[in-house]
Amino acid sequence: MNRIRMMLVVQGQVQGVGFRYFTLRTAQELQLTGWVRNRADGAVEAVLEGSSEAVSAALKDLRRGPEGGHVEALHAEEQPYRGEFNCFEVRF
Repeated sequence: MNRIRMMLVVQGQVQGVGFRYFTLRTAQELQLTGWVRNRADGAVEAVLEGSSEAVSAALKDLRRGPEGGHVEALHAEEQPYRGEFNCFEVRF
C-alpha cells in the first residue's frame, strides 16, 4: 500500500460551519491520521496521512465540505510520508 502525506489549506466559508469536525469524521472513516485547525486568516489547514486512495477520497469530500460551508479553493501539497501520527485530531 502506497502511503502519502498531504498538507492542505482550504479557503472559503470554512470557519464557523463545522468544517474541522467534518474533516475529523472524514479522516476517521477513511482511517487517516494527522490534524486539522483553523487559521487566523479564515482558512482551515490540515495534514492527512494514509493510503493514497484514502487521501484522494478525503480530498474529494473536503472539496465539497459540510452543509452550510462553501469551499472556494483547496490547495494540496504532497509531502514525504512521515508516519508521525497515531490518530487524527482537531487542533486549536
